[in-house]
Amino acid sequence: MSAFSVPRRIRFSDCDPAGIVFYPQYFVMFNGLLEDWVDHLGIGFARLVMQRRIGLPTVRLEADFRAVSRFGDDVNLTLDVAKLGTRSLTLALQCVAADGELRMAVKQVVVTTSLETHKAIEVPEDFRLSLRATMDPGSSPG
Repeated sequence: MSAFSVPRRIRFSDCDPAGIVFYPQYFVMFNGLLEDWVDHLGIGFARLVMQRRIGLPTVRLEADFRAVSRFGDDVNLTLDVAKLGTRSLTLALQCVAADGELRMAVKQVVVTTSLETHKAIEVPEDFRLSLRATMDPGSSPG
């Protein structure tokens, strides 16, 4: 799949008193990116959660902090699917400065769950089809 990317300016509310991103804020930014991506796929994040009662909780995170991001910096947040499983997605997330410098990278595994039972369920077929439709020719879903 080609990476989904959105530009973002680092806000005052993202930063600590030193004027750099307080590290938990990256996870807030990436959660927003995930919501935007699900909307972009045509699934609708609010519809997925509120109407269909399907969640995408995180079950594993690996974070690599490379360089600081400062208040006012323009960055790009990117999301790519590294692996599509039966009940999970492995995501590669990055925060990259306008000049191409990698600021932060995350490998995140999310599991599709029923919000009624809180048990893992298969990735919904419409979600899987939307992912396949955006995949690069020759790439593998995992």
